[in-house]
Amino acid sequence: MIQSLLLTGSSGWLGRFLAPQLVEASYRVVGLDIAPGTHTTVVGSVADRTLIDRIFSDYSIDAVIHSAALHKPDIVRYPKPAFVDVNITGTLNLLEAAVSAGHDRFIFTSTTSLMISAEVRAGIEGGATAAFWLDEDFGPLQPRNIYGVTKLAAENICHLFAANHGLDIAVLRTGRFFPEEDDTLTSPSGPNLKANEFLNRRLAVVDAAAAHVVALENISGRGYRTYILSAPTPFCRDDVQTLITDASSVIARYFPRVSELYAQQNWILPAHIDRVYDASRIGRELGFRPTVDFGRILEAMAAGVPLPYHHDPQYTSPKEG
Repeated sequence: MIQSLLLTGSSGWLGRFLAPQLVEASYRVVGLDIAPGTHTTVVGSVADRTLIDRIFSDYSIDAVIHSAALHKPDIVRYPKPAFVDVNITGTLNLLEAAVSAGHDRFIFTSTTSLMISAEVRAGIEGGATAAFWLDEDFGPLQPRNIYGVTKLAAENICHLFAANHGLDIAVLRTGRFFPEEDDTLTSPSGPNLKANEFLNRRLAVVDAAAAHVVALENISGRGYRTYILSAPTPFCRDDVQTLITDASSVIARYFPRVSELYAQQNWILPAHIDRVYDASRIGRELGFRPTVDFGRILEAMAAGVPLPYHHDPQYTSPKEG
């Protein structure tokens, strides 16, 4: 039986990759976004409870993947109440509708950003003597901006609904997968920076999308679970002291050809790595492993084929178009 799935954020960067994967997995996708798009069925906001109820009724929604959000770059474009409306109230609207519809599972796209306190962000400049090893048990969580605060609040609401209503909820804290330039760093170049980040904090958007499908199909019976999404790091906990002082030597130990391949591109390795996302839980529990990691990037460089990730300095979110 084909199930109808509500995908919020269907016109966004993740949505444009996730919707086709859901269709391939035999779901009927009902896309909701504030901007029109190829995979968007209804144009509107998750903050509009009347609209949410109408979508559930008109399309007989069986499950929800909630990926719509205001993100960190939106901080300079939107007032703080907009983050509350979309990231918190929108999540609550969807959870209440899901409970009313008798759903048993819910997938929420969260962010690793909520794990980055001022202390973690300061890194070596703040006096850190070791890289922070960030897994799902890391804490205390002290988000440093309205984006992180509202996403953490939304996670807590998900936890409450799982406990009170028996929903099986997967919270996916995604690392970086955006295609545009970094909004704060100008060096190294965008493609170089993205490649470096696959060592500790980035994943390909196709893998981010695939993880949502895997979570949807495997979260039943697991209750409330949080999963970090990032490319598999080559590092281990014993590396954290050297990563903060001499990251390039650690990288070269794992990848002997890296200096040669980087020199051919006039790229540079990071001198310091201040955080490492450990995304191993989703592999252990749900059997998911990303297809793109740092080793595959080096293989592409050695073979002279296109790099297996997206870089688009001109990308603009559809909602800003």
